[in-house]
Amino acid sequence: MDELEYDSTRLRQWRSGQARGFSRRTFLALTGAASAALAGAPSPARAAAEPGPIVKALPPELFKVFGTNAETRWPALKDVGYHVPVDRFFVRNHTSTPLIDSATWALEVFGAGLRGGPRTFSLADLRRLPPVTRSVTVECAGNGRGYFTSQQGQTVSGTAWGLGAVGVGRWRGVRLSTVLRHAGIGRHAVDVQASGLDATFVTGGVDLGPVRRPLPVGKALDDVILAYEMNGAPLPPDHGYPVRLIVPSWIGIASIKWVGRIEVSDVPLFSPWNTQFYRLFGPEFPAEGLPFDRQSIKSAFELDPGAAFPAGKPVRLTGRSWSAAGRIRRVEVSTDGGTTWRRARFTGPSLDAAWQRWELDWRPAAGDHVLLARATDVRGNTQPDVARFNTLGYLFDAAVRVPVTATGPA
Repeated sequence: MDELEYDSTRLRQWRSGQARGFSRRTFLALTGAASAALAGAPSPARAAAEPGPIVKALPPELFKVFGTNAETRWPALKDVGYHVPVDRFFVRNHTSTPLIDSATWALEVFGAGLRGGPRTFSLADLRRLPPVTRSVTVECAGNGRGYFTSQQGQTVSGTAWGLGAVGVGRWRGVRLSTVLRHAGIGRHAVDVQASGLDATFVTGGVDLGPVRRPLPVGKALDDVILAYEMNGAPLPPDHGYPVRLIVPSWIGIASIKWVGRIEVSDVPLFSPWNTQFYRLFGPEFPAEGLPFDRQSIKSAFELDPGAAFPAGKPVRLTGRSWSAAGRIRRVEVSTDGGTTWRRARFTGPSLDAAWQRWELDWRPAAGDHVLLARATDVRGNTQPDVARFNTLGYLFDAAVRVPVTATGPA
C-alpha cells in the first residue's frame, strides 16, 4: 500500500471509529483539505498543460522510474562533479509536472500573520530583491525505503526507493525571510505554509488539495530560499519552475515546487502532508504517529549493486556521504561485509556541507564481496547497522550492503 493510500485508509478508519490516537484537530485538518484547496485556489498561471508525470527524458542508464517519480542511478553521478546535473537529478512528483507561464505567474503572500493585507510578487519582483546562492541537498524522506525490506526483512509501504532519491543543486533565489518582511510579517506569526501549483492530489476518492506543508516561522525566517535558478539556469519544469522552496536539512516534501501561494498564520497550520504523511508510525511510535522534519545521515557508492570488477586489479571505489546535522567528519568503507573497515579519502570540497565525495583503493580477490560505507558527521552521528523501523519506511540511515563480484584470475 502506498503512503498516500495509507492516508486515505486512516481517514476512513477515523470516520468509521476504527482508528485510535487522532485528535479532533488532526481530523479537522484532514477533512478540511477540500475546503483548503478551494480557499487556496491557484492563480490563472497554474498550468498551460500537463503533458505527463515527468517532462524531461528518463533514459534507463540514468534513472529508475517509479510512476510519477524517477530515482537517479548512482553510477550516473561518477565523475560529474559536486552538483548533480539537471539531466540526472531525481524527480519526486505527487501528480504531474505542470507547465507554468512565468509571464503571468505571481506569488500571493497572505494570512492573519501579516500586519496588513495580502501582497503579490511577480518573478521580476523577486529577482529585484537581494539574491542568495547555496549548495543544498534535496532528499525524499523515503530515500532508502527499499532497504527496509531487502536488507532488514521488514514490510513497509510507499515507493521502494534505493538511495537515489537525493541530489545536491546550486540554488539561487531570494531568502524567504526577505519576501516575508516585504509582505509585512508580524511578530505574532506562528507558521508559514507554501502551496504548489501542480494538480490537487486525489487518493481513495478524497481530494486533498494542493501539496503543502507548514514551516514554523523560526525556520521560515532562517535559511529557506525561494529559488528561481538551479545550477546557474532557470529552474526546469520538473524541479519547480518558475519558483520553488529550498529548505536546507529538512525532508524533501518541505521544499515545495511550483509555489503559487504562501500563507502566514498566527496559529499552527496543518495539512495532510504533516498530519498523516511524513510521520513515523509503528510499534515504537504513538498511534497518531511521530512528526519529523529533518533528514538523517547516509552514504552511497557510485555503482550499481551487482557490479563486476577484474580480480586482482586495482579498483578505485567512489561515493558520497551526507547528513542533515552538518559536515561529514569521516567515512569508513568495508569490502568484506563489515568484518573490517578502512577510512576513505575525501575528494574535493564540501560546499555548504551539502555532501562529501570520497574514494578508496581496493584490489579484490576473485569471488563475491559485500561493500558497505558508513559516515560520521561533525556532531558524532554515525550510520547504524540497523535503521529504526517505521511502517511508512522513512529515514533509512543504516549502512547499505552492496554485493559486487570480482571475476578472472585471482
